[in-house]
Amino acid sequence: MNQRSGYTDTQLTPDPKTEPRSAPSASKDYFGGDHLRPDLRGRALRGASVTLIAQTCTYGLATVGTIILARLLTPHDFGLVTMALSFSMLLQNFGTNGFIEATIQREEINHKQVSTLHWINVAINLTLTLLFMASAPLIAWFYKEPLLKPIVLMIAIPILLGGVSTQHQALLRRNMEFYKIAACDIGATLASLGIAILLAYWGWGYWALVARWIASPLVTAAGSWLLCGWRPTRPARGTGVRPMLSFALHTYGNFVLFYFCKTVDKMLVGRAYGSQALGNYDRAYQLSNMLPSQLLSPLNSVAMPAFSRLANDPAKYRQTYLNLLSVLAFVSMPASAVLTLTGKDLILLLLGPQWKSAGPIFSVFGLSIGVLILYSTHAWLHLSLGTPDRWLRWAVIAFIVTLLLFVAGLRFGPLGVATGYSAALYILTGPAIWYAGRPIHLKLSSVISGVWKAFASALGAGLLCRLVMSHYVSTASSFISSHLLVGIVVSSTLCISIYLGLVLALHRSMKPLKQLSHLLRDMIPRMPSRG
Repeated sequence: MNQRSGYTDTQLTPDPKTEPRSAPSASKDYFGGDHLRPDLRGRALRGASVTLIAQTCTYGLATVGTIILARLLTPHDFGLVTMALSFSMLLQNFGTNGFIEATIQREEINHKQVSTLHWINVAINLTLTLLFMASAPLIAWFYKEPLLKPIVLMIAIPILLGGVSTQHQALLRRNMEFYKIAACDIGATLASLGIAILLAYWGWGYWALVARWIASPLVTAAGSWLLCGWRPTRPARGTGVRPMLSFALHTYGNFVLFYFCKTVDKMLVGRAYGSQALGNYDRAYQLSNMLPSQLLSPLNSVAMPAFSRLANDPAKYRQTYLNLLSVLAFVSMPASAVLTLTGKDLILLLLGPQWKSAGPIFSVFGLSIGVLILYSTHAWLHLSLGTPDRWLRWAVIAFIVTLLLFVAGLRFGPLGVATGYSAALYILTGPAIWYAGRPIHLKLSSVISGVWKAFASALGAGLLCRLVMSHYVSTASSFISSHLLVGIVVSSTLCISIYLGLVLALHRSMKPLKQLSHLLRDMIPRMPSRG
């Protein structure tokens, strides 16, 4: 019996007389996992580095693209598209959140199972696409914005595109072929932003943003089919996919609640204050989440298959998780302090004076960036341990807490809603990790022990840096205040310097720097061997 999933070995292992290990069209076996175990840690770390490099490229492209688009378009344009995306992204992610994890987490899979999942995914996504198109008048009524009807019809297309390559992406991730995944991500980002910028320059307005959100999943789907040799065949009955569907639906159910936690704020702001306010709120949110996304996306890709292989060794699992959590806290907490201090100036520098109202909102989001990164790791525990049902129960609690804080902050405008968002993360992070780690006896005290020094050092550094900068009275003060980039560099350098001094003093050693350097050294990628 597989203890993590509850399936019998006979359910997991195909009969060699009736079931091929791979599709006739595939040139390699995508379904086994034994070839990964001899160098699992090395593969995971090198995969993380490859994905991190790719994310750095996509992050840079996305940042430059956002800056260019923000100067070519208006907050109203961004607000309109955000209104439609608030609903469509929930449906577009059906399959990419659930079906991918179900394929990765299984100890053994076979071709017919994956083919059946593929066609189920496509059928559901097609149905969701048609339903979303039919909802265009309702969404326009909700926001009191007639322009949304044609936008919704076009934004529905990526919902279907999101389902046609889900299993290809899952097999690439399961086999840790991160070079290929990176190529898809970079290609999709480059193509979608290039198209959007050209259309914005030619005066297409918000349609340039719509084109971006269609082009990205289109390129991702094409790249996944091109780079993964597996091809689906006809779906079949009796393939044992029911438990995998249950896993996928539990995972997607959690994603739905988590998505609403991230999206209901935009719905509330858009309905209460209009597209202009929503445009400012959304740009502040998106820019503040670029750093967490940049760090978490490669780790999410690697953590799921790597931790899944450790799930039968609780002691090693706990130690590996706590070590990684400590490194994440060391890196992310000072970033949170810096972005909180420099948020207003960063918005003015990157987006221009027409986005001034987004500056204070960005600073409030900055308060929770480090905590958000730590909070996100509880998903690794649930998925790799095969407990999506527990994750779904937690998501209900998290959604209720977050919604109450959003509603409480709404009367104070977009800034109040952003404050509710940050407060929710501070309240939920500790309990979330403790609850997710109960199957492996992960203690909250161990988690706090690994992160509190980084948190306290970042808090102290932020306060001291703010105090020093606010009382800076030398002749250079006017120069710094009139040159945004200089002020940002000075504040960031001072804050990071104070942080390093405090965190090393609390540790009474160079341990955090050594942990980080060892991790980075092991992440140095090696070129994949031929054949």
